[in-house]
Amino acid sequence: MKPSIKFIHWAPRIIGVLSIIFISMFAADSFESGHTIWQQLTSFTLHLIPSFVLTTLLFIAWKWEYLGGLLFMLVGIASSPFIFMLNHNRNHFSIGQCIGIIAMINLPFVIVGILFLISHYMKKKETEPS
Repeated sequence: MKPSIKFIHWAPRIIGVLSIIFISMFAADSFESGHTIWQQLTSFTLHLIPSFVLTTLLFIAWKWEYLGGLLFMLVGIASSPFIFMLNHNRNHFSIGQCIGIIAMINLPFVIVGILFLISHYMKKKETEPS
């Protein structure tokens, strides 16, 4: 495998894992005083549902790059309006702040999707007879 294809092969996987770890860190806010340990663990598990879904998508993309690339792009783009409205209405953030939050949370997943698609097409092109 050429070095450029090897890089494109591993880049979405590494960025995907790091992005899922980043998203998972938000679940730590479920540990707050005033709740029992069971309430906190239940809240923690519920906060990790997006991470579980994204990890499942990463496993799919690892095996089927084309499908995984499309799914990552879909999740990154489709969840943007929800995250925008949540931050704008609940936290009363400005439009610029909301767009920054979307870029920080969703853009890595769109990039991962694009990289999986590029990897798929580069490998497909390499295996085609000349």
